[in-house]
Amino acid sequence: MLEVNHAALTFDTYCDLGRRSNYFAGYPNCSFIHEQCVPEKLEWDEFDAISAHVLAFNSDRQPVGTARLLPDGHIGRMAVLKEWRGKGYGSAVLQRILEELKTRHSQKAMLNAQTTAVKFYEKFGFYAYGEEFMEAGIPHVKMILLIQ
Repeated sequence: MLEVNHAALTFDTYCDLGRRSNYFAGYPNCSFIHEQCVPEKLEWDEFDAISAHVLAFNSDRQPVGTARLLPDGHIGRMAVLKEWRGKGYGSAVLQRILEELKTRHSQKAMLNAQTTAVKFYEKFGFYAYGEEFMEAGIPHVKMILLIQ
């Protein structure tokens, strides 16, 4: 697991890929499951075991953000707890994933962005393509970033 400690901007790599669910399963404000009413069976899937996971912690070592990177370069499950949004945690998580993709010599990063988050990803150079679609009852659009 890739861990982001936003307060110190340090990044550590861990092998325990099961910890993302351990950290967030007990949080009543977990973005995907509770706030956005995504069924829990859609949040945890077979791709968790083969993905790299990023966790962002606040200065009290509480997890406040997460994302996962699939082996094919797809970014998913990107979320920051509501009370911690707008404080740089999402940017730190995404930047850490993009760094990981560069070390893998990936040519592109792909994700399905909620339409409300498109501008966030555009700040990193992602661009939208294709038609809007529904995923877990939430409008999304496909986005891609070509990595130099």
